Amino acid sequence: MEIEIYADVVCPWCWIGKRRLERALESYDGEVTVTYRPFQLDPAPVTEPRPLLNALADKFGGPQRAEAAAAQVTQVAAGVGLEMRFDRAVYANTFEAHRLIRFAAARGCAGQVVEALYRAHFADGVDIGSRDALVELAVDAGLDGAEVREHLTSNLGRREVAADLSAAHQLGVRSVPTFVLGGRYAVSGAQEPETLLGALREVAQRETTAE
Repeated sequence: MEIEIYADVVCPWCWIGKRRLERALESYDGEVTVTYRPFQLDPAPVTEPRPLLNALADKFGGPQRAEAAAAQVTQVAAGVGLEMRFDRAVYANTFEAHRLIRFAAARGCAGQVVEALYRAHFADGVDIGSRDALVELAVDAGLDGAEVREHLTSNLGRREVAADLSAAHQLGVRSVPTFVLGGRYAVSGAQEPETLLGALREVAQRETTAE
């Protein structure tokens, strides 16, 4: 079964959802392939790095509300073994990160790169809007740094990522994470592992019945 994950690497619930899916798959007997699909929470350009909490304060209506929202999601993340340090995180546009993920997918290591991007953004305070940072993360994931830099410096993949982003909206993806199972069934939100496991088994049963 193919599992398509629509997500943005600056979305904390997407990282939580990824980990919960991984836990669900530990108890799933069927074979799956995971494909990462791009989504941008905010496609606006970021002219210079700034603390994520400052950007969230603008969105949530003040520093206190932003800090409360960050504390809530940090607690949930800790429950699945993830460290989130919003005090370190840097606000970033993720278009180039999605180009890197697409590049990595063609080389069989998208999962490693996606995980590295989440960790860099939420735990390590890395500006993942920086090309230099993206190259370094790619190298750590096993990719060739010179090839990655050449790719990101060029226009390769820009049109494809833009088309994928447009396709996500046309499919009705409005919030992330969204998991599309078997190309037909969508599960929205960072659902608990048990819920995701149940969905996987139900879709597998439907596909078997339809054959």
